[in-house]
This record gives sequence, structure tokens and C-alpha cells, in this order.
Amino acid sequence: MGLPRGWVTAIPLPRTAQLRALGTGVVPQQAVHAIRLLQADLAALLTGDHHTEIRERAA
Repeated sequence: MGLPRGWVTAIPLPRTAQLRALGTGVVPQQAVHAIRLLQADLAALLTGDHHTEIRERAA
């Protein structure tokens, strides 16, 4: 999931509890990617370039 080694496994819990602790967590790399996409969208809106960017994505 991209978490540091031992993030959950270093905790003295049964495997089932470790898996439950991970749950449906967001993979850090996916979160970073989503934030970058949102930042690009926000920047385009603030600069007025959103129409151009939308057309580029559609192509």
C-alpha cells in the first residue's frame, strides 16, 4: 500500500486485526495524485484557463 515497513505489522496484533486496521485506507500515492489533480484544476479556474484545460483533457 505504499506505507512504511512495519506501519501495521510491527504492532503486536493478530493478522486479522492488522488487516482491519488497514481497512479501506487511501494509498498515500493515490492521495498525492488526487491532490495534485485538484490543485491543477483549482489553478486553472483561478487563472481563467479552465476552458482550455477541459478541452485538452477531452482530446
